[in-house]
Amino acid sequence: MKTLVVAVLAVTVLALTSPVPSEADPYAPDTAGAPAADRAGRRPSGPCALRTVTRNVSEGARTPYGYARSSGTVRAVTLFIDFPDARARITPKERYAEFFPAVADYFRRSSYGRLDYRSTPFLHWIRMAHPYRWYGITRGSAFDPNHDDGYHAISKEILAAVDDRVDFSRYDLINVLAAPNAGPPAVQDVRSVTFAGAATGLETYDGTPFRNVSFIWSRQTGDSPYRVLTHENAHSFGLPDLYTAAPSRAIRTPVGHWDPMDEDWGPSNDFLAWHKWKLGWLAPREVHCLDRPGTRTITLTPTSRRGGAKLAVIPLSPTHALTLEARAPGPLDHAVCRPGVLVTTVASDLPSGTGPVRASDATPGSAGCYTTDPNVNAPLSDAPYRAGQRCTAPGVMIEVLRQERDGSWRVRVRRQD
Repeated sequence: MKTLVVAVLAVTVLALTSPVPSEADPYAPDTAGAPAADRAGRRPSGPCALRTVTRNVSEGARTPYGYARSSGTVRAVTLFIDFPDARARITPKERYAEFFPAVADYFRRSSYGRLDYRSTPFLHWIRMAHPYRWYGITRGSAFDPNHDDGYHAISKEILAAVDDRVDFSRYDLINVLAAPNAGPPAVQDVRSVTFAGAATGLETYDGTPFRNVSFIWSRQTGDSPYRVLTHENAHSFGLPDLYTAAPSRAIRTPVGHWDPMDEDWGPSNDFLAWHKWKLGWLAPREVHCLDRPGTRTITLTPTSRRGGAKLAVIPLSPTHALTLEARAPGPLDHAVCRPGVLVTTVASDLPSGTGPVRASDATPGSAGCYTTDPNVNAPLSDAPYRAGQRCTAPGVMIEVLRQERDGSWRVRVRRQD
């Protein structure tokens, strides 16, 4: 039986509630006169909701049982760990302030107020029993209950330290923030990871499964480094990684800086409208489902602004679709240098990390318009389509007609039988 070394300190627990949106908040939902279902948002349904074919994270419309809720009030408990050879050099409160209230505010804004994220920190460093290297943590380390090292060992020690003082049944998410000096810097090797959905094999004393847990290591770069936690928590909500890792370990970004599930480093960026719909952040009236043949002209309001339709979906098969959304600079979209209509292809049958979403580039061959930050996939920074441009796919033609004075975009979609 391993011995857990925990210093005897006073334990402080602080509850943080995300701020209430003000009337001037451009991300607050436009709910005046809307039905109750519109005010609350709704999970995708109907012919444009892609089929879910796996229990793992995916682009399928239905998130399987075991993942955390992603709308309404979501509660997280945030814990802190360090190691005998990597003792924390800052207080838990200082480490917590790197992420909160920023994470809660981000989710409130991105969800148009439909996700009320509340984090409760256990403000105490939990000292691990062994040096950091003993646990064998590397990028991609699994949670293996058959081995008494790695994340399984760390989690057992966490539960041994706090299970009698933390009621895990009250929380939807578990965040574990490691001392930032434990392990390599994020610019050398990103090791943050989430174990979501399926049970890990561990339970608390009262039988609560230990799952939907995110481990955050080191510190990210950019003007909003807290977004590593929004990325990891989004896995617990059911979202997959959009980037791809080649055999050489080189990272490719088929969506670029248009969603934090692809690039969550560098300047801030918002979620794709498709992800907002999957997470229950869009009301039915905010989604155009273009599943029938013919020609339709629609209006899309930028996701960074209040009101209007945010997403158009053109289903191509039960597991594939084209999506359209308008993007413009905003509080969460710092790197948008070419406002316009972003077109993506979505595949719910492609696994996480294999490019399940791909952005169509309106300016192929261009070097891009946001070229000063190496964290941004510059060639895709000018991917949105603008007035007069067309995007075609088998049986589908998308034509951007114009930008209105209020910043919305008029788009014509022709679909054949």
